[in-house]
Amino acid sequence: MDMKNKAVLILVENLSVPFDRRVWLEARALKESGKTVTVLCPRFKNEKDFEVLEGINIYRYSQPPATKGILSYIFEFLYSFIMSFILSMWIFFRHGFDVIHACNPPDTFFVIGLFYKIFGRRFYFDQHDLCPEVYLAKYGSYRKDLLYYLLLILEFLTYRTADRVIVTNNSYRDIAISRGRLSEDKVFVVRTGPELERFKGAFLRPALKQDRKYMVSYLGVMAPQDGVDYLLLAIDLVVNGYGRKDILFNLMGGGDSLNDLKRLKMELDLDGSVQFTGRIPDKELMEYLVVSDLCVAPDPKNPLNDKSTMNKILEYMAMARPIVSFDLKESRYSAGDSAVYVRPNDIREFADRIIELLNDPECRERMGRIGYERLKGELSWAYNKDRLIHVYK
Repeated sequence: MDMKNKAVLILVENLSVPFDRRVWLEARALKESGKTVTVLCPRFKNEKDFEVLEGINIYRYSQPPATKGILSYIFEFLYSFIMSFILSMWIFFRHGFDVIHACNPPDTFFVIGLFYKIFGRRFYFDQHDLCPEVYLAKYGSYRKDLLYYLLLILEFLTYRTADRVIVTNNSYRDIAISRGRLSEDKVFVVRTGPELERFKGAFLRPALKQDRKYMVSYLGVMAPQDGVDYLLLAIDLVVNGYGRKDILFNLMGGGDSLNDLKRLKMELDLDGSVQFTGRIPDKELMEYLVVSDLCVAPDPKNPLNDKSTMNKILEYMAMARPIVSFDLKESRYSAGDSAVYVRPNDIREFADRIIELLNDPECRERMGRIGYERLKGELSWAYNKDRLIHVYK
C-alpha cells in the first residue's frame, strides 16, 4: 500500500493531545507529509470532545479515574479499549483511515488493529512504555503474578499483529526483537526529540524564585514509578538536614501520585520550600525553566526506567539546564555530560549533588551548553521526524 497521502488514525490512552508531546509531534509530522490525521485520546478538564488543531482532527473521551490498585488498573485498560473501539468506528465512517497508529499503554489496541485488518487497514504499534515493567514499577518487582504474565502475552500479541513497530530507543528495540521475536527490519527507532524552536523566547521572570537565591525544577508525570517521593526525601535532607532555606523546589506536572506527594510534603515540613504547580501551559513552563538553576530527574532504577527515555531530560537540555539524575542507562545516553549521575536510588547522594552543583555556577553553565548542543544531532526532532516519515514510506 502506498503510504504517501493516506489517512492515519492515532490511538492514545495515556495522555490527552496535544498535551502528549510525542503524539502531537508525530501527528504534526504526518500531517506535514501530506496525510489526513485524526487523533483519538482521553479528555482532560476543560478540553473539548472534538476540535481541529493545525488541520488535525482530535476526538476525546472522558478520562477514567486515576489508578490506585490492581482492579482500577484493569478497569482503566478495559474502559480505554471500549471507548477507543466505539469511537474508532465513528471516525472510520466519518473520516476514514488507512492506518491505525496505536500508542501504548495499554497493549490492548491490537484487537482494534485485527478488526480493521479485515477491511485492509494497517496497524502500526508505537511503543511508548513497557507495560509489564510499568506494572512491576507500580506494584512491586515481586508481583510477577498472573496479571504480569497476561501483560506479557498482550505485548507479544501486539508485536505480532503490527505491520510496523516504532520504539523510542535502542533498549526498546532490543526487547521488541527478542521478546517480540520480530525481525530487525520491522522495528524502527524514532526518538522523542524536542523542537528547539519551541523553547526559545521565554520571558525572564526572576520573581518566580520568590526571593530565593536558587530554584531547582522537576517537570513530568507524578506516578509511583517516577520517583518524586525520592525527590521529596532528598529535598528534606537539603532543607531540613543541611539547612538550605535559600532554595525553592518547583515541581511541575500531575499524575496518580500528586495528592500523596502533597501530603508527604506537609509531613516533611517542606511547605515553604516546595511548590506544586500542577499541569501548566508551555509558556509558563518555559518561564520556570529559564530561571531554574538546575533540574532533576529522580526516576529510580528499575527494569522500566533503566530502559526508558525520559522526556523531561530532553526538555531540560533544550533549555540548557544542568541536570541531577539517578544513573540509568537511557538517561545517560540522552544527557551525556549535561548531567551529574547519582548511584541509583541513593537519596543522600542525590541531595549532595544538588548542593554541589548549586555551589558551582561555572560547572552548571558548562553542563547546560553541552546538553543544548547534544540536541542538534540524532536526539533532535528534526532528525527523528524524517525517521517517522521513512517508516510510512
